[in-house]
Amino acid sequence: MRSPTFVEEERLQSQGYHLVAGVDEVGRGALAGPVMAAAVILPLHAEFSWLRSVRDSKQLSPRQRERLFDLVRYAGIPFGLGSVPHATIDEVGIVRATRMAMAQAVAALPSRPDFLLIDALSLPEVGLPQKGIVRGDQKSLSIACASIVAKVSRDRQMTELDGVYPGYGLARHKGYGTRQHLQCLCRLGPCAIHRRSFAPVVQLRMA
Repeated sequence: MRSPTFVEEERLQSQGYHLVAGVDEVGRGALAGPVMAAAVILPLHAEFSWLRSVRDSKQLSPRQRERLFDLVRYAGIPFGLGSVPHATIDEVGIVRATRMAMAQAVAALPSRPDFLLIDALSLPEVGLPQKGIVRGDQKSLSIACASIVAKVSRDRQMTELDGVYPGYGLARHKGYGTRQHLQCLCRLGPCAIHRRSFAPVVQLRMA
């Protein structure tokens, strides 16, 4: 399992970019709920021992993600969150909605960054120097931290929504298209937070 590094951040800092933010999203492929993004600015020459445990959030267990998210907050590391709801996703499409969530996360940072490291995408609308990195959450520590913050934040929201929309198992699958989720959709039909433009939901509505 590849460990993300601080190589990109250190290279940029040597070029005079002191505040480098990593940006990542979560929930892009889900059938329900928002797409969320986080932006994280790791401090110059960060030496927290727990950074050795940071990975792409998909490579970590829920317990590991929760622990690392709490450590990010405890260390006072600046981060911002962005969230675009299901209705907007249906209106503008998932790619644009993802960029909107990322732009919101950058805007929510307490300090304006000098440079952005973004997982896969580009954000020309934010007007900041940036670099999109394919599988960036496996290569950059800043992006990996952002993936953890975004994932834990969205998972917690979906767990809360499970109490609002019971019967779908949202707390377990977090809105993704698992077999359990699809079975619940077939039995109950879509609820208010399902993405009506996504194929499995469209097919059920047409059946």
